Amino acid sequence: MSAPPRKVLGRLSLPERTFVADALRTETVGGVLLLIAAVAALIWANVPALHSSYESVSHYHLGPAALGLDLSIEHWAADGLLAIFFFVAGIELKRELVAGDLKDPKAAALPVVAALCGMAVPALVYTLTNLTGGGSLAGWAVPTATDIAFALAVLAVIGTWLPSALRAFLLTLAVVDDLFAILIIAVFFTADIDFAALGGAAAGLAVFWVLLRKGVRGWYVYVPLALVIWALMYNSGVHATIAGVAMGLMLRCSTREGEKHSPGEHIEHLVRPLSAGLAVPLFALFSAGVSVSGGALGDVFRQPETLGVVLGLVVGKALGIFGGTWLTARFTRASLSDDLAWADVFAVATLAGIGFTVSLLIGELAFDGDATLTDEVKAAVLLGSLIAATLATVLLKLRNAEYRRLYEAEERDEDHSGIPDIYEEDDPAYHLRMAAIHERKAAEHRRIAELKSAERLAEVAGGAGEEDDRRA
Repeated sequence: MSAPPRKVLGRLSLPERTFVADALRTETVGGVLLLIAAVAALIWANVPALHSSYESVSHYHLGPAALGLDLSIEHWAADGLLAIFFFVAGIELKRELVAGDLKDPKAAALPVVAALCGMAVPALVYTLTNLTGGGSLAGWAVPTATDIAFALAVLAVIGTWLPSALRAFLLTLAVVDDLFAILIIAVFFTADIDFAALGGAAAGLAVFWVLLRKGVRGWYVYVPLALVIWALMYNSGVHATIAGVAMGLMLRCSTREGEKHSPGEHIEHLVRPLSAGLAVPLFALFSAGVSVSGGALGDVFRQPETLGVVLGLVVGKALGIFGGTWLTARFTRASLSDDLAWADVFAVATLAGIGFTVSLLIGELAFDGDATLTDEVKAAVLLGSLIAATLATVLLKLRNAEYRRLYEAEERDEDHSGIPDIYEEDDPAYHLRMAAIHERKAAEHRRIAELKSAERLAEVAGGAGEEDDRRA
């Protein structure tokens, strides 16, 4: 007897659902702050009376020059604060590899293939646009990234009831996306390497790993060490955010006997609010301040570099992720969850076209030295993300009633056990609890029925007595 076909994007396990809900809650709050920061940057940079102050603050330098760290505020935000963001990304990736969807090769195939296609197709769209238009190929990696915080902020703002399986798919996509974005930055956007500094960073990472394995605890040990590793990595010529993801990957994300949460999950819980609530919004504040005049927005569709970014995010991401998901299901003989339609996958793929944080970072690296083109590419990222968000909003709203039905079914807890009923259907104790609840309800209804019957008989008897008195 052959096994039933595997379902893709099916219901999450209860522990995975709980973890995803907690992670997405923080990311959603961070995404709203990210939106606020981006809008503030655009206002600050485009109001004539404020523009000069934005430039002054962004390019104000501070830091120890003797250590090679006399950087502008904008530079600190991109190289320093985003290291925190990538540290959290490293922990997320490690957790996915040891305890999440990426642990099982069969389950990992879907998000990995979808993420790879969701990066390859936008890069291809950008490349073809610039080959035909005679533009620069340097920005091929700009439209490859997905900003999970921004995407979740859009979901929060439009009020969709997107099922947890689709939210988890989006989160896992973004984790894999971040991994390959990190590899792209490390391989393609590394300047001349200072091997002495790189060796020092590697030695620092080795010490970090040994301390973790020895069970040494205390932020006062790890934070200074992390700062030294980051500074050495920055001075080596390798992008400093690589230090963040390397340290995140070293944390243990599997639980041992007696542990409720692994050290990695505990640290992620502590650091994620700092990343989502401070690091990423500040990066957006000093990176998203570009000109958005009518002429500048029009130029986005006339220059091959900027048009390639917009098409990559809006068209490339949607086709890449949807196509990768469909092909994975087709060639692994898996079928889509009965609760979902392929239109839902396409809507999420469109939402993944929001490529804010990492796209802005790669845009700065790709066109370093050309301030005008850098700002134009940033404007293209903003516009492409806005178009993708708008299209996804329309597509998701069309199915929102069905999403709400699925969400309510996932949340229903009629036996008040604290666990959704949908996860207890195979537990005999659940059915005994429900039987007891229904028996109590039935007994209450029988009591009410007997009471109403008695009241009705009394009314009938009372009415008959009055009629006899009138006849007399």
